[in-house]
Amino acid sequence: MNYIIFGGSGFIGTHLIHLLKEEYIKPNDKIYDLDLVMPGEEGVVPGIVEHNDGVQYMRMDVRKLIHFDIPTTPDDIVFNLAAVHRTPGHEDNEYFETNIRGAEDVTQWCEEKGIKRILFTSSIAPYGASEEIKYETTLPTPNTPYGISKLVAEKIHEKWATKEDDRQLIICRPGIVYGKGEHGNMTRLYAGLKGHYFVYTGRKDTIKACIYVKELVHFMMWALNTGKNGIYNCTFEPAFTIEQIVQAVESATGLKTWVPLIPGKLLMGVAKVVGPLGGKAVGIHPARVKKLMISTNICGKKLKNSGYKRRWGLEDSFKDWFEDCNRECLK
Repeated sequence: MNYIIFGGSGFIGTHLIHLLKEEYIKPNDKIYDLDLVMPGEEGVVPGIVEHNDGVQYMRMDVRKLIHFDIPTTPDDIVFNLAAVHRTPGHEDNEYFETNIRGAEDVTQWCEEKGIKRILFTSSIAPYGASEEIKYETTLPTPNTPYGISKLVAEKIHEKWATKEDDRQLIICRPGIVYGKGEHGNMTRLYAGLKGHYFVYTGRKDTIKACIYVKELVHFMMWALNTGKNGIYNCTFEPAFTIEQIVQAVESATGLKTWVPLIPGKLLMGVAKVVGPLGGKAVGIHPARVKKLMISTNICGKKLKNSGYKRRWGLEDSFKDWFEDCNRECLK
């Protein structure tokens, strides 16, 4: 059996490989990591780029036709994690080129090889930015190039799935994914708390749907092995507010800070001045400030009621991440 991971050298892919090696790999099974970035290189994708023994690495650009010839079996699983996703950070066309063309090329390769099982990591971005709660059945109204590209990619995978009755497709829409090697939202949050420069932007009750990366990959494998299909919002249920997340980080890591509440208009004005001068490095960027002020109110009841048993609560997940970093930091 083969585990074929497009985009496997990134943050989620690396944790998935760890889980496969620890709990799922049998003597004749193989793991393939197909990515633009190889172990030992400077990563152009966020996350961990490391070498794992027993994994076969191949440089792959999903924007081009895929020529990857291996003996496949009906039980093989393809994970399509390849994406351009960080916002802000890319030109509009980069999201469309990688996320849409990549979906077309991966599903075409699966068609040619007779693959019957795909797990695709999408995003909550197809829902669009608004305060209303979002369910898997909510009409997507993406308002960013990234969100639009991921919604189109979902439809491409769904088209592949409908061609044969015995095909399995799971689409995960994760909230903020955090854990060791993230280098994103939660890493900046911890650094801001530790450095005493994190502030609440206009409000403390902004809802930020999120999921621990280890929880996500455990759910992915559970869903595949229990025959699940369809779209799943991958978040805590109910989703937590930014104030609750801050309190969990502080409790898990032993930080004791005072976080001021700054009017949103004032902070946005500062971001417009500081952002072009290098504020992006610490999150003082107009696009990021705007994101902090809008809830990602995503309902995770479908996952909660699926039969999957969670392994970590919010504070527990930060404690586990802190242990992974030798109780020195969160990064």
